[in-house]
Amino acid sequence: MLVPMDLVIHPLTSERWPDLEALFLARGCAMARTCGCTYYRESGKVAVPDGLTAAEHRRRGLQALAASDPPPGLIGYRSGVPVGWVSLGPREAFPRLRRSPVAKAVDDLPVWSIVCFVVPPQFRHQGVATGLLRGAIAFARERGVVALEAYPVDKAVQGPDAGMWNGAMSMYTKAGFVEVARRRPERPVVRLMLHAG
Repeated sequence: MLVPMDLVIHPLTSERWPDLEALFLARGCAMARTCGCTYYRESGKVAVPDGLTAAEHRRRGLQALAASDPPPGLIGYRSGVPVGWVSLGPREAFPRLRRSPVAKAVDDLPVWSIVCFVVPPQFRHQGVATGLLRGAIAFARERGVVALEAYPVDKAVQGPDAGMWNGAMSMYTKAGFVEVARRRPERPVVRLMLHAG
């Protein structure tokens, strides 16, 4: 699918795994390297097999999900170069959300959740995350998802880019998401209805 600024979005597949690893290993993406974009997919303490670091174990877990349906997220490309990642899927795929004081379920609607973005520093402030969000909306709509939900950061003064993996509230507002809960001052729950539930 094509979104503004010539950003082409593709679901993560096993064949595209090296592109995601390139994003995670890019300078300025230490958080992605550490959590392997599986933090919300875990629940409680995770047993790490001998011989692996926790980061390696998490990345292997995400790599295994690359062959699943639905895929665990989407990669954005510009001129064939991977420039960003968005993790999304059915809310039940993210057990940590159930226990989250910020992101626990608002109601029983079968939503999909957008949990994080990874954009290396050299591609930030160029609309990559916005393009990934639009791609996520289009992808979810094509799959018949009732609603997309997210847990952005809403601060008067934004912090360092590295701490914005949930995305900024302003980005979601511009895409048509509306606030459905706010359990902490700077952490709303926002939702975009895609189909009648």
